[in-house]
Amino acid sequence: MSLQIAPLSLPAQQEHGETVFPYVIGCQSTDATLEEVTDWLSSEREGLLDLAHQHGAVLFRGFPLVQAEDFDAFIAAFGLPNFPYKESLSNAVRVNRTERVFSANEAPPDVHILFHHEMAQTPMFPTTLFFFCEIAPAEGGATPICRSDVLYERLSQECPEFAHNCETKGLKYSNVMPDADDAQSGMGRSWKSTLRVETRQEAEARLLELGYSWKWNEDGSLRATTPVLPCVREVSPGRKVFFNQLIAAFCGWKDARNDPADAIRHGDDSRLDRDAVMRAVELADELTFDVEWHAGDAVLVDNTLIMHGRKPFKGTRKVLASLADKQTHSFESMA
Repeated sequence: MSLQIAPLSLPAQQEHGETVFPYVIGCQSTDATLEEVTDWLSSEREGLLDLAHQHGAVLFRGFPLVQAEDFDAFIAAFGLPNFPYKESLSNAVRVNRTERVFSANEAPPDVHILFHHEMAQTPMFPTTLFFFCEIAPAEGGATPICRSDVLYERLSQECPEFAHNCETKGLKYSNVMPDADDAQSGMGRSWKSTLRVETRQEAEARLLELGYSWKWNEDGSLRATTPVLPCVREVSPGRKVFFNQLIAAFCGWKDARNDPADAIRHGDDSRLDRDAVMRAVELADELTFDVEWHAGDAVLVDNTLIMHGRKPFKGTRKVLASLADKQTHSFESMA
C-alpha cells in the first residue's frame, strides 16, 4: 500500500512570516505499519529535519506508534547520533525505556515545568529533541512550546538594554544537586548520576574538567555553578534565538535545596533585570502553543529554536523523550 500522508491544520496553529508553528503532518492510512512508516521517514528525513529547522517543530499525528519500542524505531529512522541521557548534565530525574528513549520527567503531576531549551544550562546540549505520547493524561499535561527566535525579536524591541546584556554577558547557573535522586523535584537528579561519578573526589575532577565552580553542603548535596554560557545564539545569519534556561531558573528552580533567587546571574555576576525577565515570561506565554497530547503523537523539535515545558496534569501521563546530535558551546564575548 502507499501511505496517505499530508499536512494538517490545527485551530491554535500560529503563523510567523512564511512559517507555521508547529508544522503538522497526519497519517490517514488506518492500516499503515510501523515498517512502512520508518521506511517513509528514512526516505524523507532530510526534508523533515529542514521543516523542523524552518518551523521549529513538526507534530506527527495518526501514525502507528503505540509503545516505547515503536518510538525508538521512529527516532532511528532519522539517522541522527543518539545522545544518551546518562551522558547529559540535565538536572531532571528520568527513567530509560530503551537506550534512546526515556521518561520526559519523573516530577509529580502538580509540578509545573517552566520554559527552557533542553540543557542550555550546561556546556553540552542536543540540537534535536523527540517527544512521544504513550498515554495521554485525563486532564491537563500539555507540553507548551515557544519559538525563541520570535521571542527574542520581540524582547529586543521592548527591552533592548536587557537583550543586549543577555547577548554580550551570557549567563551562569547555580544548582544544588542532592546526594541521591529526589523524584519529588523537577530538578532532583543526584550529583552522582549527573556527573556519572561515585565519590566527591571524582565529582570535583569532573567539575574541574567542565569549568564549573562548586561547594559541598553539610547534608552531602553539591552546589555547582557553570562557566559563562550563551543566553542568545545566532542559528543562521540574522536569526537570533533566546537560547537559555533563564525563565525556568529565574522563576522555577525551587525545591528543598534550591532558591530561584540564587540560581542565575549574568556572566559578570550581576543580577538580572527582574522586570525585563517578567516581560520575557509574558511574551513566551503570548507565543505559546500547547501540544495537547493524543496517544501516539510524536513531535520532532529543533532544540536550538524551541523552548518547551510541562503543564500540571491529572491521571496517568506517559510522555517519552529522546535527545539527538550532541553539541558543545562556550561563551567568548563579554562586552
